[in-house]
Amino acid sequence: MIETSRDDRGFPPALADVARAEFDYAEGEGVDFEPYEAFLSAEETTDWLRHWTGNHELDGDAFRVFGQDGTGGLAAIWCVRAGAPLAEQPVVFMGSEGETGVVAGDLSGFLWLLADGFGPMEASEYAERPARPDASLTALATRHATSPRRPAQEIIAAAGAEFPSFEEDLDALCR
Repeated sequence: MIETSRDDRGFPPALADVARAEFDYAEGEGVDFEPYEAFLSAEETTDWLRHWTGNHELDGDAFRVFGQDGTGGLAAIWCVRAGAPLAEQPVVFMGSEGETGVVAGDLSGFLWLLADGFGPMEASEYAERPARPDASLTALATRHATSPRRPAQEIIAAAGAEFPSFEEDLDALCR
């Protein structure tokens, strides 16, 4: 079971700014991402995780869900680094059809993904597509990121290398 000692549901300022940003789906060529204005509650997160896995013994304490794609796949901060603040936890995608992926190693990396035109679903499912930089999201990332800009593919690859068993770990929770 994934464990976390954090019960922090305060929404980071960077995600509050992301929630106010506009995402252009552009007929499948843009970003399919609908950010939330706050994290899902602990109860909603637990309910979602239990339904997603079919395992009603789980709780959602390890996840802070902050957005979705058009099919209902969810983006979340995965609280896997014991004692680390939310901004230093990885960002993951859990799709409506079972797709999974660690898309960024931390919130700063996620902001740079958005700046390059990748939402959580695109980072998880279409990591090799060309970057589509967005000036307003680049400005947002510049304001909030604590790490230098890196190309989206580099961020995605580093996150996958750091957490190579994420998909298998989730599969093991499914019933």
